[in-house]
Amino acid sequence: MNIALIGSGGREHALCQKLLESRKIKKIYCIPGNGGTSDIAINLNIDFLNFNLLYKNIKKFKIDLVIVGPEQPLVLGIVDYLKKRKVKVFGPNKYASQLEGSKSFMKALCKRNKIPTANYAVCKKLTDVHKFLKKNRLPLVVKADGLAAGKGVSICKSKNAVINISKKIFSGKFKSSKKLILEEFLLGEEVSYFVAVDKSHFSFLGSAQDHKKVGVNEKGPNTGGMGAYSPAPILTKELEKKIVDKIIRPTLIDLRKRKKEFTGFLYAGLMIKENNPYLIEYNVRMGDPECQVIMPRLKTKLIEIINSVVHNKIKNIKIAWNKKKCMAVVLCAKGYPGRYKKFKLIRNLKNINLDNDSRIFHAGTIKKKKEFFSTGGRVLNITSTGNQLLSVRKKIHKIIKKINWKHGFYRSDIGWRVI
Repeated sequence: MNIALIGSGGREHALCQKLLESRKIKKIYCIPGNGGTSDIAINLNIDFLNFNLLYKNIKKFKIDLVIVGPEQPLVLGIVDYLKKRKVKVFGPNKYASQLEGSKSFMKALCKRNKIPTANYAVCKKLTDVHKFLKKNRLPLVVKADGLAAGKGVSICKSKNAVINISKKIFSGKFKSSKKLILEEFLLGEEVSYFVAVDKSHFSFLGSAQDHKKVGVNEKGPNTGGMGAYSPAPILTKELEKKIVDKIIRPTLIDLRKRKKEFTGFLYAGLMIKENNPYLIEYNVRMGDPECQVIMPRLKTKLIEIINSVVHNKIKNIKIAWNKKKCMAVVLCAKGYPGRYKKFKLIRNLKNINLDNDSRIFHAGTIKKKKEFFSTGGRVLNITSTGNQLLSVRKKIHKIIKKINWKHGFYRSDIGWRVI
């Protein structure tokens, strides 16, 4: 079969690598892909948000299945568009994608179904912000309602900070929306919980813990993710039962009742407080960089899981895992998540020899004349598996030193919670 994989990040490189383990797959077309995927698949440099153009290429290259990696095309309705044209596609419909595309939609669903989440208010103007400030203690969390590439969340320790960030969102800092969510700050330990979902059932697809802040010791602004590890050691059977019963199942039942069933990867971002889970956010796709630490541990062929979702047979699949632990450290362009320079040569990549437990997943890269250049803020994901995360991290740091990219930086403390 021929597959089109939408996206260009480290997540898509990891998915592409995992898909290639199956002999059922003839060709993978990455749209647009990156420098890493160009070595293992066929990159098509087209705008996947131009759905008409995308559809023409799906027909041209005789694509049997489309797998959507990032959130933006899902929120814009790519699945609905392709299904109307009888194209097999993996991912949630436009309505269900609002779980990520609109925080107010997600919060309203929580309220209807008594799903544990932080106390909140939807604010459309500054007077709404002032009302919430009067009734709630600092710190508070300010969230842009729509998509913001992982940068729309701010933890504010002063009223002035809340007001300043709110003003920026109201004035259109993020194109996705001009309203925001104000939320109480929950202190606890974060965990990412993943499931593969068809119209009737779901299966656990792994856990991870990621690091959003740009700097060591959780300092600085939020990013799309600086690194992750899997599995999350905090996840016990007792806690998992609470997550499923109080959060995942009620969410999926609500959407089924509305005949807007969720299908695809669902990722719950959770805060664990006193052994109780609270829903912080939903993502309607695999996380990035969480995907890069979940895929290397997955023993079941990825295409079997995806096909079982597409054909509504996820309950027939038993998903198996490697018992080793996995970590990814993101090598970023200097200046990220602010301004950074693009098209910087990554000179030593082709000289790196990796053992069977290690991978370099590309994110913001392009390949030109056998050389790799940076094109984004998050450039490479250096990933490795092993029995102990401390030794895994040391191995990753050695690989980064061999890459020796003078235009980049990374967080040296990924995994600090468990190490």
